[in-house]
Formats: sequence, C-alpha cells, structure tokens
Amino acid sequence: MRIRSPSLHELHAFAASARLGSFSKAAEELCVTQGAISRAIAHLEEQLGQTFFVRQSRGIELTARGRDYLSQISAALQTLESAATAQRSPDIPTRLRLAVPPTLAAKWLIPRLADWQALHPQISLSLAPSQYDEDFSDADIDAWLRPSSGSFPSGIDAEYIVGRELVAICHPKDLQGSDALSEPVDLLSRPLLCNTNYQQNWRLWLDSVGLGAHEFKPSADFEQVSMLVQAVVAGLGVAVVQRCLIDDELGAGRIAMPFEDKVAFTVGYMLCTRRASHSNRALQQLLQWLKAQAA
Repeated sequence: MRIRSPSLHELHAFAASARLGSFSKAAEELCVTQGAISRAIAHLEEQLGQTFFVRQSRGIELTARGRDYLSQISAALQTLESAATAQRSPDIPTRLRLAVPPTLAAKWLIPRLADWQALHPQISLSLAPSQYDEDFSDADIDAWLRPSSGSFPSGIDAEYIVGRELVAICHPKDLQGSDALSEPVDLLSRPLLCNTNYQQNWRLWLDSVGLGAHEFKPSADFEQVSMLVQAVVAGLGVAVVQRCLIDDELGAGRIAMPFEDKVAFTVGYMLCTRRASHSNRALQQLLQWLKAQAA
C-alpha cells in the first residue's frame, strides 16, 4: 500500500509551529534551524495541496484548513508519543551523551561515576568536552553540564548542580614558618593566581571577607582551573577556586585551604537540556543523581 501520510518530522514541525505561532520558536523547541521548519512546512503544504499558515510580519496564523488539520492529527501525535514512552522500559539499554568541562569531569564527575553505574547499569553515560561558548546546537549531545549564571536561550532548561562556593587555596608550606598565612589579608602579600575567564573571582572573595578596599593585581592567569590548581601545587602562588574542584588535592595534602571562608559565587555548573526532552526518563534520572551527588 502506498503511504500517503507526511513524515513525522513534518507533522511535528507543523504542530509545534501551530501551537507556538512562530517558525523560529518551533525551531528552538525542536532543536533544529528555522530553515528546517520552513522547509518541512512547505513540503507538507505542497504534498497535501493546502495552505496551512498565513505568514504575517509579526508571526504566523493558522488558516481554517490548518486548524482542521491540527485537530485531526493532534490526538494521533499524542498517541505516538505515549506509545514510545510506554515502550522505553528501564531495563532496555539507553545511551546518554553529556558535554562537560574537562576539569569538572576529571575532578568531580568521573570519581562519582561508579555510583551512577551501580544505580543505573542500563544507562550508558558518554562524556564529551564542552565548549566555553557552547550554543547547544550539537544534535549528538543530550545534555550539557556547564558554568553559567543562569541565562540560556529559549528552548533550553537548566538546573543548578554544584560550584557556587569559592575558597582560597595555597601550598601547605604557606601555613608554616614565621610568615605563615594567619588572616585573609596575608594573601595579598603572595602572588595572586587567577582563572583567565573569571579574573574578578579575587575581587569577589576579598569583598566578601571585608577586604574590598584593598587593591589586587594577579601575577599570572590560567585558562583551565586544573592548570590554576597545579600552579598552586607547584608553589607559584595562591588562588581562589570553586570548592567542588579540589577534593583530590586537598585529600592528598598537595594544597591547603588557609581559611574556612566560603564565598557565594554567582556562576555555578548547570545541567542544561532541551525543553523538548522533558519526557526522557534517563535524563531525569541523571538530573536527580547529579543533585544527590552535590548535596
């Protein structure tokens, strides 16, 4: 039998555009380009010999034919979605690909993955390095764990996981001898090392411990936190870093926290997912597991 019905991606493009009143908003929700939505709608209208939308300067509007067609297919699309969800048994192997900054992966996430594997053996978690200027366009990535203060494109949802605590670190030798660090102001007498992308972390930390009136001048900066921490291990100076990234070095005694002050940081690691993937059970399990690990 010849199949006369349009493809699913054309139907989803049509339904999302009709519901949102915009090709661009439909593209954001479905994580495709606006051009892909326009082409899908054009092919659908050509295939069925109908005009479903009136293009206007401030958006699109369904025609009478478009409204009729939407009412006819909505229930069928929902049935297909429900059937797919029902068939995704938790026992069936699932693969998630997570983009994560290399330092967070090495210092915080990977040491905890044995727990994830024990709890969710049916879900394979694959890691990819995230980009500082990530635009969320990579279709092979299911979620991104990335630093942000909370501003994201429409169509992307984000939840805070970890990383909003800044602490000062030093080499253990800085706590010994007659010139040992004894109060926060003493840090200003040492070489101040900083993260290239967050050079104002020192200003934030100093302000929070009552040293806002003091000027500071970084002696060196490093693009990756792992390099910054290694510089402190090498005795090159003192630094301010996110507490979640230094468990190994603290535990091994390679660095020390001279003071217990933990300063609230506006930037934290957020788990970012496409709004259209809310029904993905594996992603929801990943979110809950990450929150539990950070608690």
